[in-house]
Amino acid sequence: MTEEQLIRACIREDAASQKEVYIRYSSRMLGVCQRYARTSADAEDILQDAFIKVFNKMDQFKFEGSFEGWIRKIVVNTALKKYSLMRYEKEVNGMENIREDDNAEGPSAYAYLTQKDLLALINKLPDGYRMIFNLHVIEGYQHEEIAEMLGIQPGTSRSQLVKARNMLQKQVMELQKVAV
Repeated sequence: MTEEQLIRACIREDAASQKEVYIRYSSRMLGVCQRYARTSADAEDILQDAFIKVFNKMDQFKFEGSFEGWIRKIVVNTALKKYSLMRYEKEVNGMENIREDDNAEGPSAYAYLTQKDLLALINKLPDGYRMIFNLHVIEGYQHEEIAEMLGIQPGTSRSQLVKARNMLQKQVMELQKVAV
């Protein structure tokens, strides 16, 4: 069955086709969810909520562009809604006093980390910083798009990304000190 046939069967609410879509895409989308969630349980909740939306909105897919990309967008938006703007603003306002370190070491500080290590460090970021870091660095959204999604200014997105990167650099430097 082609992807288009599978999608059309899902639109007709064919349970076997819906199961097939879930099997094909759920593991990759769980990875997306894990980048936004604090716990595995939260990631699984986001995944389930997102797939409910995918199946409810399947008739809105225009067969233009990537179906996986369309699903990913729903997953990301579902994750963002889980961490509401109020919670985001509370954290951002609470983190304003963190000093940016102009002497932070560059990308070479990350050279010894595995992908799993780096994702664990990203997961330690406050929710607001982590969301913007994931949206920009991992998902590839531009600051204007992030601003629209979160209801903030593009400059706020940029500054939060800088602060997230600085926090990550400090975490890596601390790990290097412990390892030495």
